Amino acid sequence: MATELAHLDAAERRVNLVELERDGAVAVVLLNRPQQLNALSDELMEELVAALVELDRDEAVRCIVLGGSERAFAAGADIGVLAQTSPVEAATSERLARWDAIRRIGTPIVAAVSGYCLGGGCELAMLCDVIVASETAQFGQPEINLGVLPGAGGTQRLTRAVGKAVAMDVILSGRYLTAREALDFGLVSRVVAREAWLEEAKRLARAIAEKSPIALRLAKEAVNRAYEGPLQLGVAYERQAFGLALSSEDAQEGMNAFLEKRKPEFRGR
Repeated sequence: MATELAHLDAAERRVNLVELERDGAVAVVLLNRPQQLNALSDELMEELVAALVELDRDEAVRCIVLGGSERAFAAGADIGVLAQTSPVEAATSERLARWDAIRRIGTPIVAAVSGYCLGGGCELAMLCDVIVASETAQFGQPEINLGVLPGAGGTQRLTRAVGKAVAMDVILSGRYLTAREALDFGLVSRVVAREAWLEEAKRLARAIAEKSPIALRLAKEAVNRAYEGPLQLGVAYERQAFGLALSSEDAQEGMNAFLEKRKPEFRGR
């Protein structure tokens, strides 16, 4: 797969763990540790965050697809590393900052999930804005089987996505959710055939990329505030964001295009 990401100093090393390609305004980022089912090693996470941050700075990129392989999106953390991690390291290390950096990405991210999406992999998918799942996908937080619990937001985001009853079942028993269960419970937005998992995510990303990048970023943050915080503060942010979006050239273009019965040409201004 062609790889291209300008201005990243460690590009040659990064190709081994993160594959990148561009399709117009859509960037596709694929995790690439197939022998380890894309287990999230420190090196992979470092390179993934660097790639996402760089893409987020690129005004030509309006949506990002994040995927793994047909067999696995990501099967969890690197257990060998985790077993040697002290409590202090777990609470203060750079690993936590990487998850926060992904949460701060303003560009919409579509997760393309096929096969195993477990532990840290499930937490990574839940950090994305939309999840497109293959019918083969399996979601879970099986950390309880190792004598620990999710540590990168799994207990919080899964509960908000599927509700307390299902989250308790998944987290306490270690059970996996099928793709259809994940759809029924609200964890994913759509389920597609085995062979369509990546192409459907790209198709959705292309549809998103056609919208105003200003409105996309504001809308993404508004939904995240609804998801993460109290209603009153979320509504207050939404009102401010709506006014900001309304003042943009893109908003004027969008309304003019509607009135003139043509397709808008958004420029991110």
